[in-house]
Amino acid sequence: MKLNSITLVLLPVICCFSCSPGQQEKRGEKTGEGQKVELINDTTARKVDVVVDGKLFTSYCYSDTLMKQILYPVLTSAGTPVTRGWPIQPRPGERADHPHHRGMWLNYGDVNGYDFWGNSYEIPAEVRKVHDGRIVYIKTDSLASGDGEGTLVTSSAWNDPFGKELLSEKTTYHFIAEDALRIIDRITTLTATNGPVLMKDTKEGMFGIRVARQLELPSKGGAVFIDASGTATKVDQMSNEGITGNYKSSEGVTGDSVWSTRAKWMDLYGKIGNEAISLVICDHPKNLSYPTYWHARGYGLFAANPFGAKDFTSGKQELNYTISAGQPLTFRYRVIISSGHHLTDDEINDLAKDFATKY
Repeated sequence: MKLNSITLVLLPVICCFSCSPGQQEKRGEKTGEGQKVELINDTTARKVDVVVDGKLFTSYCYSDTLMKQILYPVLTSAGTPVTRGWPIQPRPGERADHPHHRGMWLNYGDVNGYDFWGNSYEIPAEVRKVHDGRIVYIKTDSLASGDGEGTLVTSSAWNDPFGKELLSEKTTYHFIAEDALRIIDRITTLTATNGPVLMKDTKEGMFGIRVARQLELPSKGGAVFIDASGTATKVDQMSNEGITGNYKSSEGVTGDSVWSTRAKWMDLYGKIGNEAISLVICDHPKNLSYPTYWHARGYGLFAANPFGAKDFTSGKQELNYTISAGQPLTFRYRVIISSGHHLTDDEINDLAKDFATKY
């Protein structure tokens, strides 16, 4: 499966949470090659909507109410959200845990001793103000809309709790639409701006998605979940009705066993209603620690972590990586969302090869 060549058309800047999935589905129904990918900058809502033939695909959210920038929601070509709604837009039956797991993001749990992974405003202020870093939105550098692909370039700063910048971030997003496929390529360069930065070994990282409840793996035991009235309720055993997710790695590992393994790509596949969905993250050969370790959990956290060797190897290996002062480090990840069809290994390998050769 090869992506068509893309022509980008630069448009002036014009646009997270105002549209329901039902409203999003009504914004357009056209599919096929030549789909128009439009980026709309809504500076009042502080988001950039990514719209394919009039239908929302995702939004880049940069509100000051967030401690990092996220893509939320992320929708299939049919308009179905593959990201969890809670705590932004809770949906009945979801887990109410890990409030820092929102949409799709990139951050890390130990940056010069500060936590950029577990950072959220739900953490008490007295802890947050000395322990948690924050990724601060600086600006939208450019927007480009076009047939089949649109791009967004942004700048952010990874600041410690006292406001000192540790890392500057430059990220380019490529939003690609081809038939029922939706693809997000994220290219992020982190540069140490005020001395060396230590990325200390921890499992809490790095490029992650928190997925919809239906794409979790069936589970045993209790949890706190969202009931029909939107209230968080503790239960001894969550219902597994409609819970269909399963992991499969490029190395043939499946289920919960994928956690801590290394692989070139990981496929989380299942159904939401009658819609067959594959949600794939691809690592890139130029990334640190390729093929990456996977911090992929059955409860809905789906993450690639190039730094977490110690946790993932039970202490047999350790990677405490220092980004030297003034030096850049680039990460490249591709996310593939297939609607109506579970992707085969050959199809994923073709898309992963395209990604590897494109950047």
